[in-house]
Amino acid sequence: MLKSELIDQMAEENPHLSRNDMERVVVTFFETISQTLESGARVELRGFGAFSPRYRKPRIGRNPRTGGTVHVPEKYVPFFRTGKDLRDRINATRD
Repeated sequence: MLKSELIDQMAEENPHLSRNDMERVVVTFFETISQTLESGARVELRGFGAFSPRYRKPRIGRNPRTGGTVHVPEKYVPFFRTGKDLRDRINATRD
């Protein structure tokens, strides 16, 4: 699902709000999550999952085109862990 599809679906389910209002809600939601992760904190959405920044140590990588070694600096990457309710819902639809 694309962000625009999410906005459209939310606007359809909430006819008392305009599409522009829904777009502001979605953009604010994602921006708040991004800013929280940027500050190094964790975001937990009960029943859905948790976002947290994960530290990756510096390492020596390999350039797949040339085969040469490349220094990969340390960095933080976003990590998402699904909540139990979401996992259960996904697995229930597969049975």
